[in-house]
Amino acid sequence: MVLSGLVSVIVVLALVMGMVRLIQVDAEIRAAENRQQDLLSLYGFDPGNIISDAKFFNAGSMNAKEIQAFLDEKGAACTGKTCLRSARFSTSEQKADDLCKEYAADRSGKASAATIIAKTAQACSISPTVLLTMLQKEQHLVTATSPSSSQFEAAMGLSCPDTADCDPQYAGFFRQVFGSARRMRYYLAHEDQYGYPVGRPTYIRFSPDASCGGTAVVIRSKATSLLYIYTPYQPNTAALKAGAGEGDSCSSYGNRNFSIIYSGWFSDPT
Repeated sequence: MVLSGLVSVIVVLALVMGMVRLIQVDAEIRAAENRQQDLLSLYGFDPGNIISDAKFFNAGSMNAKEIQAFLDEKGAACTGKTCLRSARFSTSEQKADDLCKEYAADRSGKASAATIIAKTAQACSISPTVLLTMLQKEQHLVTATSPSSSQFEAAMGLSCPDTADCDPQYAGFFRQVFGSARRMRYYLAHEDQYGYPVGRPTYIRFSPDASCGGTAVVIRSKATSLLYIYTPYQPNTAALKAGAGEGDSCSSYGNRNFSIIYSGWFSDPT
């Protein structure tokens, strides 16, 4: 009887603790969502919903011809042979796997940026608008008037740390574009291994400097989760107040700039 009573007490305590935790989580979600709604109202940016899944995974949003016209328009000020809109890049066959379909190498061994973006989008089911936005966010390649070889080498910022050269297996325009799209599919397939779940409050820092702090964010789309895995920081208030300019020493800009560029070029990303 004593043992039975003890078990009952333990069960009751566990239930009470579970209820307390649910109440705490609910309060955390409400607080985070209120903050996100305030940021959306003030600055047009919700850190929990940077882009919708429908926009992010819409591989058919632009075809190669439309992408080329877009590059010609946005890169009109660039007139040299190294312009993104006119340069041709080495490509290689990428076999189909559980992440992306086959990418068939171009017969000449080289292809335009528009062709690479369109074929990558179809192979990995990532929107060309997302790939174009990332090219601009990382290296300003879409509008660059005199892009350097290093900009093409690190076109999407994939495995290219600020303090070292890019990983050779990802260096170069084609490898950057296809590699980043495939990496996004990898993140999606293994999302449970990363700390950015959809629907639960997640602490996201403002900067690589941990002393700059951060806040809880309720992520509302898988696409937003992927952006945080790729670039794990949210803009602080100073970065948001600055618009497209610079904030303070604790500001980060990657996900803020993604939102600004996408909105300016295409439409509301959400």
